[in-house]
Amino acid sequence: MPQPSELRTSSQGATSAEPAHGVPGWLIALLAAASGMTVANLYYAQPLLSSFRDVFHLSTAAAGWLITLTQIGYVIGMLFLVPLGDRLEKRGLITALLTVTTLALVAAGLATNFPVLLIASLISGSTSVVAQILVPFAASLAPDHARGRIVGRVMSGLLTGILLSRTLSSLVSDVAGWRVVYLGSAVLMALLALTLRSALPQHAPTTTIPYVRVLHSTLRLIRVHPALLRRSLYQAAMFGAFSAFWTTISYVLTGPGFRYSPIGVGIFALVGAAGAAVAPLAGQWADRKLTRPMTGAAFVLAALAFALAGLGRHHIVLIALAAIVLDMTVQATLILGQHTIYQLDPHARARLNSAFIATFFLGGALGSQLGSLTYHSGGWTAVTALGAALPVLALLYWLTEHRRATERRAAHSAG
Repeated sequence: MPQPSELRTSSQGATSAEPAHGVPGWLIALLAAASGMTVANLYYAQPLLSSFRDVFHLSTAAAGWLITLTQIGYVIGMLFLVPLGDRLEKRGLITALLTVTTLALVAAGLATNFPVLLIASLISGSTSVVAQILVPFAASLAPDHARGRIVGRVMSGLLTGILLSRTLSSLVSDVAGWRVVYLGSAVLMALLALTLRSALPQHAPTTTIPYVRVLHSTLRLIRVHPALLRRSLYQAAMFGAFSAFWTTISYVLTGPGFRYSPIGVGIFALVGAAGAAVAPLAGQWADRKLTRPMTGAAFVLAALAFALAGLGRHHIVLIALAAIVLDMTVQATLILGQHTIYQLDPHARARLNSAFIATFFLGGALGSQLGSLTYHSGGWTAVTALGAALPVLALLYWLTEHRRATERRAAHSAG
């Protein structure tokens, strides 16, 4: 099995069997597919909330807790499991996490009451962070000049998994019931564990410090690198808006205005898949040093998407267009943010990614719950107002980045 050092070659030394960036295409494809399959576990429940509400006799806000706790589980995994990617051999860690994910999904599929489903979802959410071990794994294999493109390709697989998960769960649930969604995913996770175990190269730890110090160093990275905190907060706002939209849209589509079936909701979710096309482009923008202007543009477009969704609340084409624009902007800022943080410390990429993803998934969990509460109290119009406010706040914070950069340049010139 080739070692990472053997996979990393310069563009001058690449053979005809390898691309110019030195990372085999099959490995990029595998990492992309694995990332998409594992992160999909966080989103299977979104289009099924109406079904859970009826089956378990829940309120809209109570059903929304399933999404919130799954994302909180992901945050827990990001904080306590992903940093192990710097401390342990990655292939073994990935296998162990996928094994636990498989067992948790079986428990969810067999759950006889809502609390059991919540606990199983919390556990599967925490161990589905495998995707966020694979992304820095890809970054570590890539040379500097192509890192944005390679991470963008892997992330396109991850983001496609997020978007297609809703459609898949809707279709499977309508045909065979919601339990088969979870049990089927358990089978996929078991197969994926075996595939990655046999196909991935071994990847040695990048640090030997004790686990407790690894966790402490993750928090220290936030203090040491202001760019990490800034990009994390940017993405927290964007992912909060994203989660508010997709957590509540199933209520809108199954409600009096549209009366969609679960299959109809799943088909609608496919429109967001078009947003995954922006991931490779965002990687190219990052490689071309366009991170800051494209980030600001994404904030503006995200706010406009919610305005469009609010104005077109009775027109499915306008809501679909808003969904596409929103997904594209969220994905663009994610890729741009990851490219930025991976430059901060090559030896701590798993921990940098841990802090980054944990922070913005907290924003996502908050967005999911606020979206459910807002929809319960004020309907779709209130949700779109909430969604528009979050990228606007991020844009205002983005403007301070420009001012501080100007102040630093002025101080440097004065010196």
